[in-house]
Amino acid sequence: MRQRARASVVLWATVAVVFGTVNGWTQQSSTGSNQKVTAVRAGVLIDPRSGTVSRNQIIVVTGSKITAVGPDVPIPPAAEIIDLSKSYVLPGLMDAHTHISWNSGWGDEGTYARLETESTAFRALMAVKLAREALNAGFTTLRDVGGIEGEYAMTDVRRALDLGWFTGPTIQSCGKIIGPYGGQYHRVAPEYGRTWTHDFLDADSPDEVRAAVRRNIFYGANCIKLVADNSAYHYTVDEIKAAVSEAHSAGMAVAVHVLGGEAARNVILGGADSIEHGHNLDDDLLRLMKEHGTFLSGTEFPKSHLINMYRSSTEAEAQDAKEVDRLRRSYKIGVKVVFSTDTVINMPGETRGQTMMDYLDQWVRAEIPAPDILRAMISNNAELLRIADQRGRIAPGYMADMVAMPANPMDDIKALRGINFVMKNGRPVNQKSSGGD
Repeated sequence: MRQRARASVVLWATVAVVFGTVNGWTQQSSTGSNQKVTAVRAGVLIDPRSGTVSRNQIIVVTGSKITAVGPDVPIPPAAEIIDLSKSYVLPGLMDAHTHISWNSGWGDEGTYARLETESTAFRALMAVKLAREALNAGFTTLRDVGGIEGEYAMTDVRRALDLGWFTGPTIQSCGKIIGPYGGQYHRVAPEYGRTWTHDFLDADSPDEVRAAVRRNIFYGANCIKLVADNSAYHYTVDEIKAAVSEAHSAGMAVAVHVLGGEAARNVILGGADSIEHGHNLDDDLLRLMKEHGTFLSGTEFPKSHLINMYRSSTEAEAQDAKEVDRLRRSYKIGVKVVFSTDTVINMPGETRGQTMMDYLDQWVRAEIPAPDILRAMISNNAELLRIADQRGRIAPGYMADMVAMPANPMDDIKALRGINFVMKNGRPVNQKSSGGD
């Protein structure tokens, strides 16, 4: 027995060394000794939470975490030095509404018919590709809000990233979207059965909603997504409360797809953490969101994307005006807004990261100041995703996620398109250009 125990210890020690080598670390014990040390010279360090800037800062990173920040911090003798003394440095960007296992055109029937030809394995491979493109553009944290990943593809994508098999952002994944009968499908012929259940979970009572939340958690989801009003019927306050109670008990936030009206009121009163889209929200509902602390993850599509979706410039322009107006009103009323994209389309000549950056145009048109856009992208998103004690700041104890660029995003938010340095969990990400692979 003692020989078998010693063999087991040797085996696991070997595995630890192998995985440590794969991940580029030299850690020898759980105390953090002999981890790689990096010192970053930051010309201008931006704190999006407070809106303040500090010049000529030194950021010391030990392993995956920041251990010291300041103008006179001593640089450890063996540290690798990264010179960003002519750059603007800030925490990594975040996007609260992504579907990184999907890259296609648009249209109700065509969209879901395509999903039936793509396996879960194919979607996982797509996610690895698109996640890397997002990371290279500066997005170090993503929330994938489900519904397009088949049989929980994103759980395995997250696992592979955690093991260091691929380089990518931190991902939260919601699993299958929970909704009233039919999910987000329309006009399915009865003889074909419930084809949507590969991407959605039907739940038509508080008890069924609770069971669906538990099923998602069982299969690895670490956030929960509902669709409240995709049909003539929508969720009640009690059904929303059931999802919120179950998810919050597991330490997870609840996002709900809803456009407006009574369904949106039920979502707010039910205690959901965020409304996704909300394009038809009136001022009364926005004030109710402010009162209840409900985040708005508004997914304001750029006009060029809307034209790609609708194939009609008239429809695209009308939707574009509505979304920008709602974002402007939300900001003025004081709703907690977060940067979110929902891009699933393949824009010609753009990577997924570049396509996500297109959404900055809508925030500028909504007349939101650049410092508040940065706060929405980083600090507000960190709060919504329940990781504000881990990510979203460049401070001791936080994970070393940061980006840098030659121009000041506090003056012009579009400077983010020029991100030319990305660090993820203390490791620089090699890239040919911002957004490229």
